[in-house]
Amino acid sequence: MRDEVTLTEDDEGKNVVNADGDPVGRVMSVEHGSAHVDPDPGLADTIRSKLGWGDADEDDFQLDTSSIAAVSDDEIRLSR
Repeated sequence: MRDEVTLTEDDEGKNVVNADGDPVGRVMSVEHGSAHVDPDPGLADTIRSKLGWGDADEDDFQLDTSSIAAVSDDEIRLSR
């Protein structure tokens, strides 16, 4: 059994990819260990999230940490 993943503000700006490595969005903000992912970030959103200035909005979805397979320096990979 895999340990539960804990996300932090350091994960803001990371790409989120599915199990096949296809991009599904970018982490815009992390609040209380929960990531908010924009499925279609524009350039301004991408820059803000990399600088830690991202905010969740109505288009973002909350990422369930139980669906995360791995977190690297560059991305968050979802499990199947």
